[in-house]
Amino acid sequence: MNPIDQNSPADYQQLSNDYRLVEKALVYLENHYLEQPSLEDVAASAGLSEYHFQRLFAHWVGISPKRFLQFLTKEHAKAMLEGSANLLDVAYQSGLSGPGRLHDLFVTCEAVTPGEYKSRGEGLTIAYGFHPSPFGECLLAATERGICGLSFVSEGDRQPALAKLKMRWRKAELVEDMVQTAALISLVFPVLRDLPGVPLRILLNGTNFQIKVWEALLHIPPGKVVAYEDIAVHLGMPRAARAVSRAVADNPIAVIIPCHRVIRKMGLLGGYRWGLARKRALLGWEMARVNA
Repeated sequence: MNPIDQNSPADYQQLSNDYRLVEKALVYLENHYLEQPSLEDVAASAGLSEYHFQRLFAHWVGISPKRFLQFLTKEHAKAMLEGSANLLDVAYQSGLSGPGRLHDLFVTCEAVTPGEYKSRGEGLTIAYGFHPSPFGECLLAATERGICGLSFVSEGDRQPALAKLKMRWRKAELVEDMVQTAALISLVFPVLRDLPGVPLRILLNGTNFQIKVWEALLHIPPGKVVAYEDIAVHLGMPRAARAVSRAVADNPIAVIIPCHRVIRKMGLLGGYRWGLARKRALLGWEMARVNA
Protein backbone atom coordinates (compact mmCIF):
# COMPACT_ATOMS: atom_id res chain seq x y z
CA MET A 1 0.00 0.00 0.00
CA ASN A 2 1.25 3.46 -0.86
CA PRO A 3 1.98 5.54 2.29
CA ILE A 4 -0.36 8.25 1.10
CA ASP A 5 -3.31 5.91 1.67
CA GLN A 6 -2.36 5.00 5.22
CA ASN A 7 -3.48 6.92 8.25
CA SER A 8 -2.79 5.00 11.46
CA PRO A 9 -0.50 6.43 14.16
CA ALA A 10 2.04 3.74 13.31
CA ASP A 11 2.02 4.85 9.68
CA TYR A 12 2.67 8.46 10.67
CA GLN A 13 5.52 7.32 12.90
CA GLN A 14 7.07 5.33 10.05
CA LEU A 15 6.78 8.29 7.68
CA SER A 16 8.33 10.51 10.34
CA ASN A 17 11.23 8.08 10.78
CA ASP A 18 11.70 7.90 7.01
CA TYR A 19 11.72 11.69 6.78
CA ARG A 20 14.66 11.98 9.17
CA LEU A 21 16.81 9.94 6.77
CA VAL A 22 15.44 11.68 3.68
CA GLU A 23 16.21 15.04 5.29
CA LYS A 24 19.89 14.11 5.48
CA ALA A 25 19.84 13.49 1.74
CA LEU A 26 18.09 16.79 1.07
CA VAL A 27 20.66 18.70 3.13
CA TYR A 28 23.42 16.96 1.17
CA LEU A 29 21.81 17.90 -2.14
CA GLU A 30 21.36 21.47 -0.96
CA ASN A 31 25.11 21.70 -0.48
CA HIS A 32 26.19 19.69 -3.54
CA TYR A 33 23.50 20.01 -6.24
CA LEU A 34 25.83 21.98 -8.52
CA GLU A 35 28.10 18.92 -8.61
CA GLN A 36 25.22 16.75 -9.86
CA PRO A 37 25.92 13.97 -7.33
CA SER A 38 25.13 10.38 -8.22
CA LEU A 39 22.46 8.30 -6.52
CA GLU A 40 25.27 6.44 -4.72
CA ASP A 41 26.57 9.71 -3.29
CA VAL A 42 23.13 10.84 -2.13
CA ALA A 43 22.37 7.46 -0.57
CA ALA A 44 25.71 7.47 1.23
CA SER A 45 24.91 10.87 2.76
CA ALA A 46 21.95 9.22 4.50
CA GLY A 47 24.06 6.23 5.54
CA LEU A 48 22.21 3.83 3.23
CA SER A 49 22.94 1.68 0.20
CA GLU A 50 21.45 2.72 -3.15
CA TYR A 51 18.91 -0.10 -2.95
CA HIS A 52 17.69 0.76 0.54
CA PHE A 53 17.66 4.48 -0.17
CA GLN A 54 15.52 3.98 -3.29
CA ARG A 55 13.06 1.85 -1.33
CA LEU A 56 12.88 4.26 1.60
CA PHE A 57 12.42 7.28 -0.64
CA ALA A 58 9.70 5.59 -2.67
CA HIS A 59 7.93 4.59 0.55
CA TRP A 60 8.06 8.16 1.84
CA VAL A 61 7.05 10.08 -1.30
CA GLY A 62 5.86 7.51 -3.83
CA ILE A 63 8.28 8.39 -6.66
CA SER A 64 11.99 8.04 -7.38
CA PRO A 65 14.55 10.43 -5.85
CA LYS A 66 15.51 11.61 -9.34
CA ARG A 67 11.98 12.74 -10.23
CA PHE A 68 11.45 14.28 -6.82
CA LEU A 69 14.61 16.35 -7.02
CA GLN A 70 14.14 17.64 -10.56
CA PHE A 71 12.17 20.66 -9.41
CA LEU A 72 14.77 21.64 -6.80
CA THR A 73 17.10 23.21 -9.34
CA LYS A 74 17.14 26.97 -9.57
CA GLU A 75 16.03 26.99 -13.20
CA HIS A 76 12.97 24.89 -12.47
CA ALA A 77 12.04 27.11 -9.54
CA LYS A 78 12.26 30.10 -11.88
CA ALA A 79 10.01 28.34 -14.38
CA MET A 80 7.49 27.63 -11.63
CA LEU A 81 7.47 31.32 -10.76
CA GLU A 82 6.85 32.32 -14.38
CA GLY A 83 3.85 29.99 -14.46
CA SER A 84 2.47 31.55 -11.29
CA ALA A 85 1.89 35.04 -12.71
CA ASN A 86 -1.18 36.66 -11.16
CA LEU A 87 -1.90 33.37 -9.41
CA LEU A 88 -3.38 35.01 -6.33
CA ASP A 89 -5.58 37.38 -8.32
CA VAL A 90 -6.93 34.51 -10.42
CA ALA A 91 -7.69 32.50 -7.29
CA TYR A 92 -9.71 35.29 -5.73
CA GLN A 93 -11.47 36.39 -8.92
CA SER A 94 -12.57 32.84 -9.74
CA GLY A 95 -14.73 32.78 -6.63
CA LEU A 96 -13.14 29.55 -5.47
CA SER A 97 -13.15 28.92 -1.76
CA GLY A 98 -9.48 28.17 -2.02
CA PRO A 99 -7.44 26.39 -4.72
CA GLY A 100 -4.59 26.31 -2.22
CA ARG A 101 -6.31 23.69 -0.10
CA LEU A 102 -4.18 20.69 0.65
CA HIS A 103 -5.93 17.41 -0.17
CA ASP A 104 -9.22 19.12 -1.08
CA LEU A 105 -10.06 20.26 2.43
CA PHE A 106 -11.87 23.52 2.92
CA VAL A 107 -9.97 25.74 5.37
CA THR A 108 -11.80 28.57 7.09
CA CYS A 109 -9.86 31.07 9.15
CA GLU A 110 -10.97 33.27 12.00
CA ALA A 111 -8.86 36.09 13.39
CA VAL A 112 -8.85 37.09 17.02
CA THR A 113 -10.40 40.47 17.76
CA PRO A 114 -8.17 43.46 18.56
CA GLY A 115 -9.11 43.04 22.21
CA GLU A 116 -8.24 39.35 22.16
CA TYR A 117 -4.97 40.11 20.38
CA LYS A 118 -4.04 42.56 23.12
CA SER A 119 -4.99 40.11 25.86
CA ARG A 120 -2.70 37.41 24.40
CA GLY A 121 -5.25 34.64 24.87
CA GLU A 122 -6.44 35.45 28.38
CA GLY A 123 -9.35 33.16 29.27
CA LEU A 124 -8.56 30.82 26.35
CA THR A 125 -7.77 27.12 26.80
CA ILE A 126 -5.35 25.61 24.28
CA ALA A 127 -4.87 21.86 23.91
CA TYR A 128 -1.52 20.79 22.51
CA GLY A 129 0.27 17.58 21.62
CA PHE A 130 3.42 16.32 19.93
CA HIS A 131 2.87 13.91 17.04
CA PRO A 132 4.82 12.22 14.24
CA SER A 133 4.10 13.48 10.74
CA PRO A 134 5.37 12.77 7.22
CA PHE A 135 7.81 15.66 7.75
CA GLY A 136 9.10 14.86 11.22
CA GLU A 137 7.67 15.39 14.68
CA CYS A 138 5.34 18.36 15.06
CA LEU A 139 3.57 20.31 17.77
CA LEU A 140 -0.14 20.92 17.11
CA ALA A 141 -2.23 23.29 19.24
CA ALA A 142 -5.97 23.91 19.05
CA THR A 143 -8.81 25.75 20.77
CA GLU A 144 -12.55 25.24 20.47
CA ARG A 145 -12.45 27.80 17.66
CA GLY A 146 -9.82 26.02 15.59
CA ILE A 147 -6.17 25.08 15.18
CA CYS A 148 -4.02 27.93 16.50
CA GLY A 149 -0.52 26.52 16.13
CA LEU A 150 1.46 23.98 14.13
CA SER A 151 5.24 23.84 14.18
CA PHE A 152 7.96 21.26 13.65
CA VAL A 153 10.36 19.92 16.26
CA SER A 154 14.03 20.35 15.43
CA GLU A 155 16.54 17.67 16.41
CA GLY A 156 14.17 16.08 18.91
CA ASP A 157 14.10 19.16 21.16
CA ARG A 158 10.46 19.91 21.97
CA GLN A 159 11.03 22.79 24.36
CA PRO A 160 11.72 25.58 21.81
CA ALA A 161 8.52 24.77 19.91
CA LEU A 162 6.47 24.75 23.11
CA ALA A 163 8.14 27.96 24.35
CA LYS A 164 7.20 29.80 21.13
CA LEU A 165 3.60 28.62 21.46
CA LYS A 166 3.47 29.91 25.03
CA MET A 167 4.97 33.24 23.98
CA ARG A 168 2.37 33.75 21.24
CA TRP A 169 -0.48 32.92 23.65
CA ARG A 170 1.08 34.23 26.87
CA LYS A 171 -2.05 34.39 29.01
CA ALA A 172 -3.86 31.34 27.69
CA GLU A 173 -4.10 28.10 29.64
CA LEU A 174 -2.11 25.40 27.83
CA VAL A 175 -3.15 21.80 28.46
CA GLU A 176 -1.41 18.78 26.98
CA ASP A 177 -4.12 16.66 25.33
CA MET A 178 -2.72 14.14 22.86
CA VAL A 179 -6.14 12.61 22.21
CA GLN A 180 -7.74 15.86 21.07
CA THR A 181 -4.84 16.94 18.90
CA ALA A 182 -4.32 13.47 17.39
CA ALA A 183 -7.82 13.67 15.93
CA LEU A 184 -6.72 16.74 13.94
CA ILE A 185 -3.44 15.35 12.61
CA SER A 186 -5.12 13.24 9.93
CA LEU A 187 -6.86 16.37 8.63
CA VAL A 188 -3.67 18.40 8.42
CA PHE A 189 -1.25 16.26 6.43
CA PRO A 190 -1.83 14.96 2.89
CA VAL A 191 -2.39 11.35 3.86
CA LEU A 192 -6.18 11.08 3.83
CA ARG A 193 -7.75 11.49 0.40
CA ASP A 194 -11.36 10.59 1.12
CA LEU A 195 -12.59 13.64 3.06
CA PRO A 196 -13.51 16.28 0.43
CA GLY A 197 -15.32 19.25 1.88
CA VAL A 198 -14.51 18.53 5.51
CA PRO A 199 -13.95 21.93 7.14
CA LEU A 200 -10.68 22.63 8.87
CA ARG A 201 -10.87 25.70 11.07
CA ILE A 202 -7.87 27.79 12.10
CA LEU A 203 -7.58 30.63 14.61
CA LEU A 204 -5.12 33.39 13.69
CA ASN A 205 -3.42 35.64 16.20
CA GLY A 206 -1.52 38.49 14.56
CA THR A 207 -1.57 42.06 13.33
CA ASN A 208 -3.99 43.08 10.59
CA PHE A 209 -1.14 43.07 8.05
CA GLN A 210 0.09 39.62 9.08
CA ILE A 211 -3.39 38.16 8.82
CA LYS A 212 -3.83 39.63 5.32
CA VAL A 213 -0.58 37.99 4.25
CA TRP A 214 -1.47 34.64 5.81
CA GLU A 215 -4.91 34.69 4.19
CA ALA A 216 -3.25 35.35 0.81
CA LEU A 217 -1.02 32.29 1.30
CA LEU A 218 -4.11 30.11 1.64
CA HIS A 219 -4.85 30.74 -2.04
CA ILE A 220 -1.56 29.37 -3.41
CA PRO A 221 -2.34 25.96 -4.96
CA PRO A 222 -0.27 22.87 -4.05
CA GLY A 223 2.73 22.46 -6.32
CA LYS A 224 2.82 26.18 -7.14
CA VAL A 225 5.05 28.94 -5.81
CA VAL A 226 4.83 32.73 -5.69
CA ALA A 227 7.34 35.43 -4.86
CA TYR A 228 7.18 37.78 -1.88
CA GLU A 229 6.82 40.67 -4.35
CA ASP A 230 3.75 39.02 -5.92
CA ILE A 231 1.99 38.88 -2.57
CA ALA A 232 2.82 42.53 -1.91
CA VAL A 233 1.37 43.52 -5.30
CA HIS A 234 -1.74 41.43 -4.66
CA LEU A 235 -2.28 43.22 -1.36
CA GLY A 236 -1.99 46.58 -3.12
CA MET A 237 1.33 47.39 -1.44
CA PRO A 238 3.99 46.72 -4.11
CA ARG A 239 6.77 48.22 -1.98
CA ALA A 240 6.02 46.05 1.03
CA ALA A 241 7.87 42.91 -0.10
CA ARG A 242 10.19 43.02 2.91
CA ALA A 243 7.27 43.37 5.32
CA VAL A 244 5.56 40.47 3.53
CA SER A 245 8.71 38.40 4.01
CA ARG A 246 8.66 39.06 7.76
CA ALA A 247 4.97 38.14 8.00
CA VAL A 248 5.56 34.92 6.07
CA ALA A 249 8.45 34.05 8.38
CA ASP A 250 6.20 34.61 11.41
CA ASN A 251 3.48 32.23 10.20
CA PRO A 252 2.35 30.26 13.30
CA ILE A 253 0.56 27.43 11.46
CA ALA A 254 2.86 25.47 9.15
CA VAL A 255 1.57 23.44 6.19
CA ILE A 256 -2.05 24.59 6.56
CA ILE A 257 -0.96 28.16 5.87
CA PRO A 258 1.54 27.20 3.14
CA CYS A 259 4.38 29.65 3.69
CA HIS A 260 6.65 27.01 2.15
CA ARG A 261 5.17 27.98 -1.27
CA VAL A 262 6.75 31.44 -1.19
CA ILE A 263 10.21 31.83 -2.73
CA ARG A 264 12.47 34.64 -3.88
CA LYS A 265 11.92 36.41 -7.17
CA MET A 266 15.17 35.11 -8.69
CA GLY A 267 14.05 31.52 -8.20
CA LEU A 268 15.90 30.77 -4.96
CA LEU A 269 13.86 28.92 -2.35
CA GLY A 270 14.84 31.39 0.36
CA GLY A 271 14.61 30.55 4.04
CA TYR A 272 12.15 28.57 6.14
CA ARG A 273 11.81 28.79 9.90
CA TRP A 274 11.64 25.00 10.19
CA GLY A 275 14.63 24.32 7.93
CA LEU A 276 15.25 24.64 4.21
CA ALA A 277 15.43 20.86 3.79
CA ARG A 278 11.88 20.57 5.15
CA LYS A 279 10.72 23.30 2.75
CA ARG A 280 12.18 21.33 -0.13
CA ALA A 281 10.51 18.19 1.16
CA LEU A 282 7.09 19.85 1.43
CA LEU A 283 7.31 21.30 -2.08
CA GLY A 284 8.58 18.03 -3.54
CA TRP A 285 5.83 16.02 -1.82
CA GLU A 286 3.16 18.34 -3.21
CA MET A 287 4.73 18.45 -6.67
CA ALA A 288 4.79 14.66 -6.85
CA ARG A 289 1.07 14.49 -6.13
CA VAL A 290 0.15 17.30 -8.53
CA ASN A 291 2.12 15.64 -11.33
CA ALA A 292 0.51 12.29 -10.51
